[in-house]
Amino acid sequence: MRFTFGQEQRLEQKQILTQRMIQSMEILQLPLLQLEERIEAELEKNPLLEIDTEIDSDDEYEDQESDNDDENSDDDFAEIENNAEDNSTDNYAADYSAETESPISDNVTVSPETNVIDVDNLPIIGMQENFQIADDFAQVYDDTIDETPARSQNWLEDQDERRFDAMANIPSPSQTLQEYLTAQLSWFDLSDSIKSMIDRIINNLDQNGYFPYEQEEFLGTDSNDDEKLLFMDAMNIIRKLDPSGVGAKNLKECLLSQLDLKSPNYDVIRVLIQSHLEDISSNRLPQIVRVTGFSLERIQDAILELRRLKPRPGSEFSGSAAATIIPDVIVEKNDEGHYVVRLEEGRIPSLRINNQYRSLIKSRDTDKSTREYIKQHTGSAQWLLDAIEQRKGTLLKVSQAIVDYQIDFFEQGNHAIKPLKMQQIADVVGVHITTVSRACDDKWMMTSQGVYPFKRFFSGTIAASDGGDNVSQDVVRIKLQEIIAEEDKNSPLSDEAIVEQLKEAGIQVARRTVVKYRQILKIPSSRVRKSW
Repeated sequence: MRFTFGQEQRLEQKQILTQRMIQSMEILQLPLLQLEERIEAELEKNPLLEIDTEIDSDDEYEDQESDNDDENSDDDFAEIENNAEDNSTDNYAADYSAETESPISDNVTVSPETNVIDVDNLPIIGMQENFQIADDFAQVYDDTIDETPARSQNWLEDQDERRFDAMANIPSPSQTLQEYLTAQLSWFDLSDSIKSMIDRIINNLDQNGYFPYEQEEFLGTDSNDDEKLLFMDAMNIIRKLDPSGVGAKNLKECLLSQLDLKSPNYDVIRVLIQSHLEDISSNRLPQIVRVTGFSLERIQDAILELRRLKPRPGSEFSGSAAATIIPDVIVEKNDEGHYVVRLEEGRIPSLRINNQYRSLIKSRDTDKSTREYIKQHTGSAQWLLDAIEQRKGTLLKVSQAIVDYQIDFFEQGNHAIKPLKMQQIADVVGVHITTVSRACDDKWMMTSQGVYPFKRFFSGTIAASDGGDNVSQDVVRIKLQEIIAEEDKNSPLSDEAIVEQLKEAGIQVARRTVVKYRQILKIPSSRVRKSW
């Protein structure tokens, strides 16, 4: 074997994704809120792209088009749109005489008589445009070309309502446990040294409100007696703060610090916390009765009181706000009784290419560099418009195919959902399975049964143990929950009994399947579910 240089011919096939295909896939995968953000970013970046505020009435634009005597102007612009990816130089030379020029920026000047920009020193702008130069173009043409039509009052009111809704739905910043505890220190007359120690301890509490450090570990091995005494005083003050139990080392200490000394079951609860928390979690009440000598009724009353305590006092400060869900598709029943889908398009503005730049590209007074600049941005804008339209079409086809297949779900509810794979929808729509996956990713559907993610309708299949019809995994889970909810807690059903109950309901599954889904649903075994 040796390494040499040489030439060879090879015939091979490669799949290359163009920029347009990549953008289409990205737009398809975006949920509604992220699509709004993407459109806003494109509107700021591309000067040719604007919101169509005259979507309901475009008579003014029709009048402008009718006054145009150049029969080939539309064809010229269409040709430029079709060849937006072609970076070749336009051979058309703009003939104008610039007698005096007024500077706009370092590289951009404009003639006051011809209103033509001199961009001899301006580089050709590609997809990643120069924002300052774009602003210079906009500044020039705002003064030299007819203004765009004024935005309608309805459009302005709609924008105001959206801003108010957004402000009303912004959650206020949640208070942290450390901030809550620090605010309570004003109740005490404390010296600076003990305040400093308390702040140090508070900032080392974990998310549950525990202080999981030993004194020597926290202060260091070289700490003196004064520091140890200061630490103990600080801990005593922290344990007086709300919520009760904060600053404890572990669960037992946390629960013990929350006990009410006046409770009639104080002695029972204390014994349970110190020695029988594991027995309580496993529902071994008879064993607790034999070991402690307390009656079963008193132990049950103590357990009820014990469950009112907070095992993690700091957890209520670490929760995050629920994300806002906006459905991308709405399912409605028409007059013929058929379920049809429609896109939630009220939040997506209608876009168009700015007519001022259309006029510039049609004008023979436009110089070569300006024409090239507009052509590049026209391609970027047209790509976005095409990608949004393609997203609408794909999303409608995929969602309608899902609704047509899961019609029983919309009529009867969750228990009637059918097993469904994305490949089945891809075959119906006529697209690749990855396209269906992107169309369903992080999308939500509003139905008469509620708001569900798209992937809720794709359920795995469980093969029947007797070779019968396959059933959906969701159906098994729902039926399992119903059976356990209706069982006699004094004599809960075993896994074998649940298998028989499912069999009577027409669902043939094995015992190991019941165990698997019971664990997924965090349903304990029959021994733990038993009520003594």
